Amino acid sequence: MKNLYLVLAILGGIIPYLFFFQFFQIEGLNIPFFIASLFENGAAAGFSADLLISSFVFWFFMFNDSKKPTNPKPYLFIIINLTIGLSCALPAYLYAKERVKNN
Repeated sequence: MKNLYLVLAILGGIIPYLFFFQFFQIEGLNIPFFIASLFENGAAAGFSADLLISSFVFWFFMFNDSKKPTNPKPYLFIIINLTIGLSCALPAYLYAKERVKNN
């Protein structure tokens, strides 16, 4: 399972950025327009809201889970979540958790 989490974290880091790079190639580094585009229509807003809620749930889960001394600390994974995305941060956290558990 550990290796699958690693592969999913890598894919979760690469695939969303393919779309982000495509957007920035067309629109330039226009962050306000990028954020506005996340909520441009009902479908995009639904996906964006789902992602934001899922990210917050993940953060709360990590903070609660980090009370066990052997589990990874959440700070690195929150940074990954904010800079890359949940699709990378969640499997990376699960990979780190499995790695500690198996050692």
